[in-house]
Amino acid sequence: MTIARLAALAAFLAAWALPAAATDLTQMTDADRAAFRAEVRAYLLDHPEVLMEAINELDQRQQQAAAVADQQLVQDNASAIFNDGHSWVGGNPDGDITMVEFMDYRCGYCKRAFPDVDQLLKTDGNIRYIVKEFPILGPQSVLAAQFAIAVKQIAGDETYATVHNALMGYNSDITMASLGRMAQTLGLDMDAISAKMNSPEVAAVINANRQLAGTLQITGTPTFVVKDQMLRGYLPLAQMEQMVSQIRSN
Repeated sequence: MTIARLAALAAFLAAWALPAAATDLTQMTDADRAAFRAEVRAYLLDHPEVLMEAINELDQRQQQAAAVADQQLVQDNASAIFNDGHSWVGGNPDGDITMVEFMDYRCGYCKRAFPDVDQLLKTDGNIRYIVKEFPILGPQSVLAAQFAIAVKQIAGDETYATVHNALMGYNSDITMASLGRMAQTLGLDMDAISAKMNSPEVAAVINANRQLAGTLQITGTPTFVVKDQMLRGYLPLAQMEQMVSQIRSN
């Protein structure tokens, strides 16, 4: 347990266990403080289960506070999240729920989530799905994002979807040579794509996604935004389905 966590737990225990007037250490003498600390220590040694109860309660309160803060972040940045004008939109464009994924083509958990997200979109049929390239795992991630965005800008959404799926299923090094082979297999003009990859238009999309991720305090992939909720990390299909059902019921 970190020092910060211990300090938070100590403060929480004091506030949780006793009335505020009894825990105002600034109003105590040195002897009062020593006696108070001794009593708390003795009680916790006699009832160690209280520590686990307090830790669980503290975790729950911190998670609730984080969820409220995330909801406010989503509300404050809804336009950039859900209607930025440059991100690919899949699933059902008229769906009653929008799911946004910040992803990296080199992210193992993104690849793990990919078939689950695909299955959710197919079985539900009423989810609007938005992809935001957020390359954070090195130069190969950036290269893949540049390639995908360039394809979208040159060849359109349908071709982008094909490339996106191919990149999510690709597990080797991403280089200009490997991207060229992918383009050839898919019948794409690699010369036009490579010329576009380093363009200001492609850079603008990546920079906008990075800036938005920073504002939303997103530091890892995948991160999902669904309605006003932010979900940081991989979720199995069953939990995704449960989450969507709960959002609809609310």
